[in-house]
Amino acid sequence: MDEEGRAFAASAAMLVDGRAEGPLLFSDTGLSFWGGVDPETGIVIDHAHPLHGLCLAGAVLAMPGGRGSCTGSAVLLQLIVNGLAPAAMVFSQREDILTLGVIVAEEVYGRSLPIAVLHPRDFARLQGRKSLRVEKGSVFEPGATPVTGHEVSASTDRLALTERDRELLSASVPHATSLAMRIVTRMARLDGAERLIDVAQVHVDGCIYIGPASLDFAEKLAGWGGRVVVPTSLNAISVDQARWREQGTDPVRSRAASAVADAYVRMGAAPTFTCAPYQLDGAPDRGEDIAWAESNAVVYANSVLGARTMKYPDFLDICIALTGRAPHAGCHIDENRKAQLVVDVEPMAGRDDSFWPLLGYQVGLLAPNTIPVLTGLETAAPSDDDLKAFGAAFATTSAAPMFHIVGVTPEAPTFEAATGGATLPILTISRADLLAVWRSFNPAVGEPVELVALGNPHFSADECRTLAELCRGRKRHPGVALTVTVSRSTYGRIIESGIAVELEAFGATFVRDACWCTVMPPIVPPAARLILTNSGKYAHYGPGLSGKEVRFASLAGCVDAAVLGRCPDAPPAWLAG
Repeated sequence: MDEEGRAFAASAAMLVDGRAEGPLLFSDTGLSFWGGVDPETGIVIDHAHPLHGLCLAGAVLAMPGGRGSCTGSAVLLQLIVNGLAPAAMVFSQREDILTLGVIVAEEVYGRSLPIAVLHPRDFARLQGRKSLRVEKGSVFEPGATPVTGHEVSASTDRLALTERDRELLSASVPHATSLAMRIVTRMARLDGAERLIDVAQVHVDGCIYIGPASLDFAEKLAGWGGRVVVPTSLNAISVDQARWREQGTDPVRSRAASAVADAYVRMGAAPTFTCAPYQLDGAPDRGEDIAWAESNAVVYANSVLGARTMKYPDFLDICIALTGRAPHAGCHIDENRKAQLVVDVEPMAGRDDSFWPLLGYQVGLLAPNTIPVLTGLETAAPSDDDLKAFGAAFATTSAAPMFHIVGVTPEAPTFEAATGGATLPILTISRADLLAVWRSFNPAVGEPVELVALGNPHFSADECRTLAELCRGRKRHPGVALTVTVSRSTYGRIIESGIAVELEAFGATFVRDACWCTVMPPIVPPAARLILTNSGKYAHYGPGLSGKEVRFASLAGCVDAAVLGRCPDAPPAWLAG
């Protein structure tokens, strides 16, 4: 009963129609299904989430929306196929990533679950309730009278299709193409798009192996005549294709992961296998419309390169690549790229590279679904790798597709340019705030470490060069593995420059194609208890994905740990002071 003694009932906008009932799992914190939910059990594995340890299967999951990885759609698809998905989902905002997973399940496998969006006021009233039913545009407690006659449309069908668009929906094209176009147009209508646009390139995140459903979907598209029509790169996969046998990863899963990648290559995608496509030749130009998936890549493309992409979910990426068409919505539109929140960062003298991932993580917490503009960093002069680290951590805690930093990012030469002159709410970040993030990553100090994990997102050639400088003249502790994930392209560069040989002499090992969110044992040694990383993204996702304790340090701190065999004894001096 609510405060007026009535059972709950409210009208809802339906992103996916249907009816379902189940026990309520409520959280006021968004959840990334990738790295947050185990697709084989349905259990929430994100250690930082309020629902950690609970099973989603058969429940009505209510949360503001998703966040983090674009791969959430693939995880949800696998949950649906496994019979472990929520019975229904209820949000307080429109959500694309998880919705797309249900749309693919409907279109390809004939399975579905309803997704409803409540007004934030009604959503807040769900807390403390035991069970819910979703049906015909109404969300209500069993036994209550559903709201009828007040269904709210989740989208207005203003989508105008060209003659070519209609042809892509017809039987005159391969089945894979018409299926892809149906999915693209469904999402375009949910986004309220009035038209579709051409894109210059696509980066596919859906090539990762989540389970049998991700392999089956890729092989179906390839078998149904799917062929990309724009330049298409591929994200990091779950296996080092050339060296998985010598690395000793599980042969069944390794072959399946390789088969997913091969299916996308058969459709014409380039085997780039990197989560940092902005490091490749041919990165998009400012103002160019593209369709990138992978959360950190989307944020970097929009914010640092000034290209234009929505945060495309896994599977929608390949659908756009097969058709060349994308919704004219989201960050493809000028006004949707303006800041909605100001975050003022206090001066912090003497900071090292750990500043940027800590800051990105905290900004994402403050701006879980709004585009922020940062002030106070006008003279900071971050490198591309600093911005990569910031953006990856930001994309872990926020669902927003971009950020601005005044005087740094291309669409924020001035505060007025980033905001469009609007008056916005202002939040602040202090040294104490970042120290709190550091302590959340490091509940203890000076602990023994067995693995130093670098390269989430993939290390650049410059980062490998800096790492070599930090290792030079030093000796790795025999009980510590130091492993770096890189793209094939970067690995070729550091082989040519001699950096790879120098790092391997120190005892570093390299994994290509995969990154830390996708690697398999024994790359993460089964006997290891504790992993140290310089990535805010992996510090968050690592515990759930690896089953290990994960700590965070600067790059220099990570090298010290590889030499000494233990984590740093204290926060960095710039942060503690």
